[in-house]
Amino acid sequence: MPTKREREYYAMGFRDGQKAALPDLPPIGRDPGRWYMEEATKPKKRKLSAWNKFVKANSKKKIYRYANGKLKLKKMGIAFRKKKRR
Repeated sequence: MPTKREREYYAMGFRDGQKAALPDLPPIGRDPGRWYMEEATKPKKRKLSAWNKFVKANSKKKIYRYANGKLKLKKMGIAFRKKKRR
């Protein structure tokens, strides 16, 4: 009488120390029939506001950073308003 572990091997398709043939698996990568679902689930990128663009462009500049790395938002806001007036 086979043990429980041996029965599991038989159920998986192993016979007499040989591996069973693997089932046909779909090719690795994108399924050509599902491309529409992938694009539908992607979140759309939102357009950045003028303020967000300004912060992104100037956040690395030393004049808008404290020594600990935080941004000087008040100074950036003043510069942004001056820039907008032009």
